[in-house]
Amino acid sequence: MIVLTDIEIAQSCEMKPIWEIADTAGIPEEYVEYYGKYKAKLNLDILKKEDRDNRLILVTAMTPTPAGEGKTTTTIGLADGLRRLGKSANVALREPSLGPVFGIKGGAAGGGWAQVVPMEDINLHFTGDMHAIGAANNLLSALIDNHIYHGNSLNIDPRRITWKRCVDMNDRQLRFVTDGLGGRVNGVPREDGYDITVASEVMAILCLAESIRDLKDRLSRIIIGYTFDEKPVTVGDLKAQGAMTALLKDAIKPNLVQTLEGTPAFVHGGPFANIAHGCNSVLATKVARKLSEYTITEAGFGADLGAEKFLDIKCRYADIKPDAVVIVATIRALKMHGGVDKKNLAPENLEALEKGLPNLLRHVDNIKNVYKLPSVVAINRFPTDTEAEIDMVIRRCKELGVNTVLSNVWADGGVGGVDLADEVIRLCDEESNEDFSYLYDLDEPVEKKIRAICKRVYRASHVAFTKNAEKEIQRLTSMGYGGLPICIAKTQYSFSDEAHLIGAPEGFVIHVQNVRLSAGAGFIVALTGAIMTMPGLPKSPAAERIDVNDDGVISGLF
Repeated sequence: MIVLTDIEIAQSCEMKPIWEIADTAGIPEEYVEYYGKYKAKLNLDILKKEDRDNRLILVTAMTPTPAGEGKTTTTIGLADGLRRLGKSANVALREPSLGPVFGIKGGAAGGGWAQVVPMEDINLHFTGDMHAIGAANNLLSALIDNHIYHGNSLNIDPRRITWKRCVDMNDRQLRFVTDGLGGRVNGVPREDGYDITVASEVMAILCLAESIRDLKDRLSRIIIGYTFDEKPVTVGDLKAQGAMTALLKDAIKPNLVQTLEGTPAFVHGGPFANIAHGCNSVLATKVARKLSEYTITEAGFGADLGAEKFLDIKCRYADIKPDAVVIVATIRALKMHGGVDKKNLAPENLEALEKGLPNLLRHVDNIKNVYKLPSVVAINRFPTDTEAEIDMVIRRCKELGVNTVLSNVWADGGVGGVDLADEVIRLCDEESNEDFSYLYDLDEPVEKKIRAICKRVYRASHVAFTKNAEKEIQRLTSMGYGGLPICIAKTQYSFSDEAHLIGAPEGFVIHVQNVRLSAGAGFIVALTGAIMTMPGLPKSPAAERIDVNDDGVISGLF
């Protein structure tokens, strides 16, 4: 049997012209701005359309492993499954970053027969949003150094500049740099550094802004550093917000594409969940909700990262809450959490599965009993899964009062998502999200909010703050920023801040190394463990296996 790769499946399918997808979604033509035959952006005037009764479904997952979980694939297949049941549905997803595409992960547009297309475009340059965000970020960097070069009337201390340049690529060489060398005409020498574009505060702002005016106001509030007498300097002080907004005026518009089955898909914004807030744009979600009965969205990595930030940051700012949550797991990944090497995951291993199950169960318990939301576990099924293994997962989840549904969307597309769609419909019709509550109150002290996440979601026994972190928290609080929500930067591979502590570790300590203020985005970032805001490439990056033939057809993208 010939097994097609994800990119081969995507290339084998005939896409519908994007104007047909817009018509399917109920989008009047005057709101559609075409980017070729299969992509479009939507004019923000579409937000004036009357709201409709919509169910918002959040898809999250267990702690990720190299075995893969299939969160995006499940999100897409669920929407296709709902449409096969006669429901109007769409998806709201994040845009992939070039860093993971050419690094470890490869493409990030779903997989198998549950993908969004055009797959190559979405994974590469798409409609240029990432480049616009990087350009706005780096324009600000240029203006900062130019201001210092031309006399520094704002009295900016070059040693206290907190704003970094960015590039949408995994490039560890750029984490710490010294620039401005080569004499006076080349600038003022100083220590500098790069973040990956998806970790830029500009990305977070774009994804949380609700209008161009809101975007500009948030940009103006960015703190780029401090003066010699320790007063904050903002983008507004540099008069940079107008030019940055000019670079972002098209990037803020949600992108419209389609699934392999023609389901409308809004793919917009792409902050990482391990170093940023991990959700697609508020605008894309709100537009999607105006156009269907069900909007399926996802949050990055496991529920301890993406879902927590979706619920405690995005839901606060957008005034939304999910009607139901899908928690994706695979038998293979659970066995990895039980200590099995990736090469030995195929044989039945109930002992390893039993050891790995607490990871999934902790995520389920958080969604059900901490956030009090209706939920279902979706097992992304592999051919090697045995009935005994599946029964064990179903039984253990049932003990928590949560149903488990097998998902075959990778192999069968929407048909393989019908059972999951049935359970999601039942959850929305029969169970309530009225008891949903945030993890913490905004007026609580910063340290208490950080401890709430670490202890109630991660289940840490203790949170240790460095002296530098404590000092920075005190300073940000004295400046009036203590009432902001918290965005924790942490490894995605563990509930702890140490990637090797797999499963559901207990008795561990979360180490808060430092905190950073994202005043424009509206949250405080707590950096834990050895987390980096600029990833590096692996020993054998995916880029080595990507190629283009003489006809311009890409291979090896995923």
